[in-house]
Amino acid sequence: MYAHKKYGFRIRTRQGLLVDHLSLYARDEVDAENKLRQMYRQCEILDRRVLGRAPISLQLASKG
Repeated sequence: MYAHKKYGFRIRTRQGLLVDHLSLYARDEVDAENKLRQMYRQCEILDRRVLGRAPISLQLASKG
Protein backbone atom coordinates (compact mmCIF):
# COMPACT_ATOMS: atom_id res chain seq x y z
CA MET A 1 0.00 0.00 0.00
CA TYR A 2 1.26 3.44 -0.92
CA ALA A 3 0.69 6.47 1.27
CA HIS A 4 -0.56 9.23 -0.98
CA LYS A 5 0.74 12.75 -0.53
CA LYS A 6 -0.57 16.09 -1.71
CA TYR A 7 1.76 17.90 -4.12
CA GLY A 8 1.57 21.56 -5.06
CA PHE A 9 2.73 23.07 -8.33
CA ARG A 10 3.16 26.45 -9.93
CA ILE A 11 3.30 26.15 -13.72
CA ARG A 12 3.33 28.11 -16.94
CA THR A 13 1.10 26.58 -19.63
CA ARG A 14 2.24 26.22 -23.24
CA GLN A 15 0.09 29.31 -24.03
CA GLY A 16 2.07 31.28 -21.42
CA LEU A 17 -0.59 31.47 -18.70
CA LEU A 18 0.60 31.23 -15.10
CA VAL A 19 -1.23 28.72 -12.87
CA ASP A 20 -0.63 29.08 -9.11
CA HIS A 21 -1.77 26.79 -6.30
CA LEU A 22 -2.34 23.72 -8.45
CA SER A 23 -2.49 20.66 -6.20
CA LEU A 24 -3.10 16.96 -6.63
CA TYR A 25 -2.70 13.67 -4.78
CA ALA A 26 -0.12 11.11 -5.89
CA ARG A 27 2.03 8.26 -4.57
CA ASP A 28 5.29 10.10 -5.19
CA GLU A 29 6.77 13.12 -6.98
CA VAL A 30 7.20 11.27 -10.28
CA ASP A 31 3.57 10.13 -10.23
CA ALA A 32 2.44 13.69 -9.42
CA GLU A 33 4.43 15.13 -12.32
CA ASN A 34 3.05 12.49 -14.71
CA LYS A 35 -0.52 13.33 -13.69
CA LEU A 36 0.20 17.04 -14.08
CA ARG A 37 1.66 16.57 -17.57
CA GLN A 38 -1.42 14.59 -18.65
CA MET A 39 -3.58 17.62 -17.81
CA TYR A 40 -1.14 20.35 -18.91
CA ARG A 41 0.89 19.05 -21.84
CA GLN A 42 4.16 20.87 -22.53
CA CYS A 43 3.87 23.00 -19.39
CA GLU A 44 6.87 24.48 -17.62
CA ILE A 45 7.04 23.59 -13.92
CA LEU A 46 8.16 26.70 -12.03
CA ASP A 47 7.79 25.33 -8.48
CA ARG A 48 6.83 22.05 -6.82
CA ARG A 49 6.37 21.13 -3.17
CA VAL A 50 4.89 18.49 -0.89
CA LEU A 51 1.83 19.92 0.85
CA GLY A 52 1.05 16.99 3.14
CA ARG A 53 -0.41 13.52 3.38
CA ALA A 54 -3.74 12.48 1.94
CA PRO A 55 -6.76 12.22 4.24
CA ILE A 56 -7.26 8.72 5.62
CA SER A 57 -10.46 8.27 3.57
CA LEU A 58 -8.51 8.73 0.31
CA GLN A 59 -5.84 6.31 1.44
CA LEU A 60 -8.43 3.67 2.32
CA ALA A 61 -10.25 4.16 -1.00
CA SER A 62 -7.05 3.56 -2.98
CA LYS A 63 -6.36 0.39 -1.00
CA GLY A 64 -9.45 -1.44 -2.19
